[in-house]
Amino acid sequence: MKHIKLLFVLPLLASAACSALASADDGLVFDPASGKAGSLTMPDGQTVSYTAYEKLFFVTNVEDSTYQYMNVFVPETATGETPIFLRTYVGGYMASEAARPQAGDASGRALAEGYVVAIPGSRGRNSKVGETWTGRAPAAILDLKAAIRYLRHFDAVMPGDAERIITDGTSAGGAMSALMGATGNYPDYEPYLEAMGAAKERDDVFASVCFCPIIDLDHADMAYEWLFKDTDSRQGLSDEQKALSASLAARFPAYLESLRLTKADGSPLTADNFLDYIRELLITAAQKAKDAGADISAELGFTFNQESRGRFAAPLNGGMPPQAVNRPAGGPGGRVGEYITGLDMPTYLNYVVSTQPLKGVPAFDSKDVLGSRASGENDEFGDAAGSSVNYTEYAASLTGATVSEELRRRVFLMNPMNFVGDPQATTAPHWYIRHGARDRDTSFPVPVAFATKLQNAGKDVDFLLAWNRPHSGDYALDELFAWIGSITK
Repeated sequence: MKHIKLLFVLPLLASAACSALASADDGLVFDPASGKAGSLTMPDGQTVSYTAYEKLFFVTNVEDSTYQYMNVFVPETATGETPIFLRTYVGGYMASEAARPQAGDASGRALAEGYVVAIPGSRGRNSKVGETWTGRAPAAILDLKAAIRYLRHFDAVMPGDAERIITDGTSAGGAMSALMGATGNYPDYEPYLEAMGAAKERDDVFASVCFCPIIDLDHADMAYEWLFKDTDSRQGLSDEQKALSASLAARFPAYLESLRLTKADGSPLTADNFLDYIRELLITAAQKAKDAGADISAELGFTFNQESRGRFAAPLNGGMPPQAVNRPAGGPGGRVGEYITGLDMPTYLNYVVSTQPLKGVPAFDSKDVLGSRASGENDEFGDAAGSSVNYTEYAASLTGATVSEELRRRVFLMNPMNFVGDPQATTAPHWYIRHGARDRDTSFPVPVAFATKLQNAGKDVDFLLAWNRPHSGDYALDELFAWIGSITK
């Protein structure tokens, strides 16, 4: 990829300013001459200089001016061929204002690596104008799609390559990144985007980075109980809560079967072998950490290969003989093998839930079920008048609520699982998905099923249950940006 100093690019862009403004007969505007110089100091002391284009409104029918705009930051080395790193700061499905790059997360690192950084705002479940709640689903993903369309609309006069947009987000922001990646150009979003005054452009992206995505909300309750119902933390529940947990768990196998997921060898994934599949992913994550020097305790349920009379006992997962670095402090003799050969899942899951309490039952669609308070997800699918709602048929059946066809449609549009493999959706070819190996904000089956479905659809997926990570994002940035470099070179 060629790199041209922005010093030489700006005059060309400035000369195009009038034509850019004149061609915006749809009311959208980008002025290439409006950029302002700025800089960011990185943790290592490096200063990154950039040109900032701020308050770029990406729709013409702005409903909420606090959120419906984007900031774009162009490093000095950027050209029209430079990939665009689009970072959303959505959290908890709440509104997110357009921000500036942060030195301590992926936005700052992207800028330092020479990528154009776009940070859009978006409405969320807590955004309100007057008495109207403006950000209920699917508002956030609509705003982010509009931002992508804006970047593509002005691609000829804006630094960066809108054909190589890489999205990034954490938690509910990870869900937004997953939605941006999975739902490109899907026609059911079009009426909303047209009403908003979004650019008439494509909204597919090149790659999506998803940290601990809170997705598949309409099936997340059953997946949560399927994984956690027998852990120690669920034993203190009332008999009524235990019965509800068991009922939800019993519904998960049928859903899993409906996905028709397969392993890499083509064999089917079912409720009978899905836990073993997750076990192998956890062993892979722990082994990777152990190879890097982490102390992996057998107390978590792991078993290791052992040496016998100085002879090497081959591990089940192959590899080289164990090295002395793994000798424990107890002296010579009982050295723990270098390779992890097994994991007792009940022991490990009890470790996960001991680090942070589990959510209630149900974990997501909880409104008034056994007297539970509304969750953020209940608010997300609420109405413009501010009411929270049950959004799954199961929870609604317990509370006497009704799930309308309009609500079903909104729930559908917020679940990236629905679009992978759908020929009407242009799904991103590249995916980087991380979920912490002790994250219990959603259950392991949710990101595992999503990553597997993408792999089954022929997508390039780098997936890891990152060892001992809680619910968090933008970590292991060296690894992340090595991956981004590999797909953009």
